[in-house]
Parts: sequence; C-alpha cells; structure tokens
Amino acid sequence: MKTSDFDYELPENLIAQFPTQKRSESKMLVLDKSKQSLEHKHFYDIIDYLTDNDILVLNNTKVIPARLFGTKETGAKIEVFLLKDLKNGRWEVLMKPAKRVHLNDKIKISDELSVIAKEQMEDGKRIVEIVCDGDIYDLLNKYGNIPLPPYIERKMTSDEIKKLDYNRYQTVYAKNEGSVAAPTAGLHFTEEILQKLKNKGVTVCYVTLNVGLGTFRPVKCDDVTEHKMDSEEFEISEETARVITEGKANGKNIVAVGTTSVRTLETAYAQFGEIKACKSSSRLFIYPPYEFKVIDKLITNFHLPKSTLIMLVSAFAGKDFVFRAYKTAVENNYRFYSYGDCMFIH
Repeated sequence: MKTSDFDYELPENLIAQFPTQKRSESKMLVLDKSKQSLEHKHFYDIIDYLTDNDILVLNNTKVIPARLFGTKETGAKIEVFLLKDLKNGRWEVLMKPAKRVHLNDKIKISDELSVIAKEQMEDGKRIVEIVCDGDIYDLLNKYGNIPLPPYIERKMTSDEIKKLDYNRYQTVYAKNEGSVAAPTAGLHFTEEILQKLKNKGVTVCYVTLNVGLGTFRPVKCDDVTEHKMDSEEFEISEETARVITEGKANGKNIVAVGTTSVRTLETAYAQFGEIKACKSSSRLFIYPPYEFKVIDKLITNFHLPKSTLIMLVSAFAGKDFVFRAYKTAVENNYRFYSYGDCMFIH
C-alpha cells in the first residue's frame, strides 16, 4: 500500500484558521457504513444519533502551553518547545535555532523560569533541565504559549486571539496535563451537549493519551508499512476499563471521540487481550486492512493528506468511502483540520 494512495487535493482556504463561534456549531458529515450514505448535519445533531446503547469514550488530556521564548546569556533569542515531561525537572524538547544551543547553555524565560540544555538526542530533540520557582505547570500557564499546529497561522497575535486559542484549543473536559496538541474531535463538545447525552442514557467515560508532535508528522516513506509511529503515553482507569468491558459484553457500542481514543483502546486490547486499567504507551499504527477489536463508531475531524490519521479513518470506514466523503466535504466548503468541522462514522 502506497502513501500516495492517501493523498487528496485541499484548497488552502478550507484550512480553518479560527474555531467556529460556538463549539457545537461546526458542521458534521455523517457517514453510514452499512448504507454507504452521507448526510450533512451540525455537531449539535450528535444527540439524535446516540442512545442508551452507546458508550462515549473521550480523551481528557490537557494541552500545555508548551512554547517558551527566552534568551541565552549572550542575548541570543531561543524558542524552547516542550515535548515530554521526563519527571524530576527533566524534559524532552525542541529548540530553535538549535545550532545556537550548546551543552549547559542557560536559557532564561523569566526571573522564575530557566532552561539548561543537556544531552542531544536524535531527530534534533534535546533533554533539558528546568530550573524554576514553584510548580512548572503554573509557570507554563503564566509564560508559555499554546502550541498551535503549523497550518494555523498567527502572524499578529493580540491578547484577545491568544485568549481565544488558550480556551478553544482545549476540550471543555481537559483534565490531565501533558499534550502538545489537542485531541481535536473533542473540541466540538460543550458541557450542555455532554449533559444532554447523559440524559438520553449515553454512558460517558474517559481515557488519557498525551498527544505528541508526531500527530502532525507526515508519512515520508512510499510504502505505508515502513512508517514508524512516535510513542505516546496513555492511561485507562479502573472505572473506564469496567464500563467498556461490561458494555462490550452486553452488546453496547463503543463510540470513540477522536483517533487518540481509538489508539488508546485498540493498543490496550493488543497488549492485554482485553481492556484493563493500565498506564502504558502506544506506537500502534492503524491502516487498512486493520481489524478493529473495540471501536464501533467514530467521531473525528478532517485530517491532513497522507497522514497516519486519514489512514486510521480509512481502515475504519473503508478507503473509497472515506475519500468520497472528503471530496463531498471539499465541494461543500467544510472546514478542515484542528479548528475545522468533523465527521461521525457509524
């Protein structure tokens, strides 16, 4: 299977630069797998599609303000992009311009926060030591910037736009800090919609998968099977494991919100042969003809051409059907990528 098989043409003006005014007002393309039919709806219509026979699984990871801007003692300006908390004050990061940073260089972010460059890793990544007065996550909220994807352009950022991104590039149920990208399918949910679903008898449960930069990394090899996924940490609680295991046994549908929820559950099943409480990591690459063991329905955004995410969706709904849906979405001016519209596949 070739990577080029997952390419498609997208007019640049359809890449959403800002979210819709209200979260739930995004458009939603509904894909019925059995009928091979498409329906044009809005996200708030999701309530009509789910019943008390559905279990909704959301990723409650929280995006951290991972982009820091500081200066070396020489006065050189350096950007530090936090990737992963390695604990005990050590982080995996990317630095720009990397060639200007040497071992033990100190980059001052503020009077309360500095970064000391330690060992160089592969892929241009680096380990750093964080020196700070107080809790690092509190300081990130104070001095950090939300790490928007490269296709969302912010040439001039007013405080108003920063505040908008800070609020809207985060799900309303975000809880566990650790992601450098949002689980974007969840961005459409409001507290009101979640409550209405619960009132209908839909079971709502949560997993955590900390989304890494690899989510934007294009597949560069021609042969899909040669691509290697970055490792991402995930956690499933006792409660969620019980709800999903009992639900599956009773014939309920597992509705994954986003590709991160899919990979969390499918990885856990691959590792343990069941869904059980665990802390683990996933490098699971899902592409056709993968057979899903846990997921029955999927809510997901429109993804980049040749990305691992569009391959996962193609595995779930069938490549031809998915690409017909994408073509229809383009023709109907749907908005694409992180701040864009979504699809519901059942």
